This record gives sequence, structure tokens and C-alpha cells, in this order.
Amino acid sequence: MHGLRFARPAALTHPLPADLADQVARALAEDVGGGDVTARLVPEPALARATVVTREAATVCGTAWFDETFRQLDARVRVHWLAADGAAVPAGALLCRLEGPARALLTGERTALNFLQLLSGTASSTAQHVAAVAGTGCRILDTRKTIPGLRTAQKYAVLCGGGFNHRMGLFDQVLVKENHIAAAGSIFAAVQAARQLAPGVPVEVETETLAEFDQALAAGADIIMLDEYSAVAQREAVRRNRVAARPAKLEISGGVTLESLPALAASGVDYISVGSLTKHIRAIDLSMRLELAAG
Repeated sequence: MHGLRFARPAALTHPLPADLADQVARALAEDVGGGDVTARLVPEPALARATVVTREAATVCGTAWFDETFRQLDARVRVHWLAADGAAVPAGALLCRLEGPARALLTGERTALNFLQLLSGTASSTAQHVAAVAGTGCRILDTRKTIPGLRTAQKYAVLCGGGFNHRMGLFDQVLVKENHIAAAGSIFAAVQAARQLAPGVPVEVETETLAEFDQALAAGADIIMLDEYSAVAQREAVRRNRVAARPAKLEISGGVTLESLPALAASGVDYISVGSLTKHIRAIDLSMRLELAAG
């Protein structure tokens, strides 16, 4: 499959995270430290070429992090991509070619591949989950269960895999849980307080029973999470929501597996949140091969 080009999906227009360069700088700092003592074995003027190949089928993500790694090390490195973020590629596909100073290519190899294989892993897992609910109208959401310091990168990868982002952090959406309800006194009181303290911010309520569901619906929650409901309870919640004067968006969470997704999505909920997309990560197997340029 070498040499085959994979087009960037037309709908993939997600902006890159603002802290991308900082993420790369931190990664290089922990790996390079005071300098790459092994790369010094190669003469400083030496030039080289390299290729990156995937050993397994994947949804690509992380090309900008890969590029930024070499940009920060040596701006003379050139990366020529044959696959873009969001592209589905088969095993054996050539993802990119590189050329530039040999020392920079050697020093940046692990950091660049770490980003590319990690984010491609998240995008690939997301794509599998999205495929499992295709045709249902249900959206796959991520969670805040991310690697510290890489949340924006992983949430970008979820978008590249066809999923959608839940709240980015504690600042952009209210999520009322058991302890919040206990402190406020009731679900209704918690929702009303949230409306007053954070006007215009979406309010979601996590519920564990149909009785709590009814309270959240009556309180006017924008989104109601059905946490580890039985299949019967899920269907009943969907039915009650459909006949409500002010229906909420419904989200399933807890105990979700790839195998259970089709049935969960078919229940009529709007969202299924999956923590494993960014928590249980299996990096894609990539290989970078380098050769010194002649002369």
C-alpha cells in the first residue's frame, strides 16, 4: 500500500488546540532534557530521510503534533504527509516521508511517534464506536477521563474519529451529580441554583433511578444522564421524555461496551458517553525507518 494517498475528509474542519505547541514542548523537555547524547554519534552535518508506516489499520490523528515536534527541534526538517487527520488507512500504509538533519530526525522520533500513535489510537477507537451506532442518530461522546495535560489533544482525536465532545472541563457545562444534589437539598434546587449562578450554561443531571429522572425532567434539565440504567428503565425513560412538555436530551453512561452500543443507541437516546475512548488507550503500532542521505 506504500505510496497510496488518503484524502482529508471533507467535513473535518476541527480547529487545533491552542495549547498544542506547549504540549509538544513539555514532551520534548522530558525526553531530551539537556541534550540527546546518542544522536551526537551522528555527524552534525549529516542529512537523512525517513518514512512512517502503520503496521495496522487505523484512523489517523496527530499529524500537527508530529510536525510541531520537528519544528521545535529543527525548522529544516520537512514532513510530507500522505494521510491526514481523520483518514482511515489500512495496515502497511505509508503515512509520511521526512527529510532533514539526521540528528533532529533521531531526536524527535520517539516524541513525534508517541503523539501520533496515541492520538491515532483514540481516533481509531472512536471510529469503531461511531460505526457501531451508525444510522441511529445517536452521538458518541467522550468524557473528562483523559491523560492529564493532554485533554485538548485527546478530545481533538475524538472529533477526528467522528465522535463529539462532552464538556471540556468544569467551566463550560454544569453536571449535577449525587453529591451536588445532597448539598443543594434536591434535584430541583440544584438545577435552579445552577441556572442562577451560571446563566446560559447547559445543565445536565446525572440520575440513577426513574424517580430521579422524573425530578430532573420536572426541574427543566437540558440533559439527563441515565447512569447504569437497566434496558427496561432506559426504554421507560425515553418514553416519558417523549411525552414531556419540555423534553430533555438523554445521555447513557456507565458500563458501555462496543458490543452493547447498537442496542443502547436503538433505545432512542441522544448521546452515549464512553470514558474508555480517552482512558483505556491502545496506541497504534507505527514504525519509523531512517536512512542517511547519500553524500
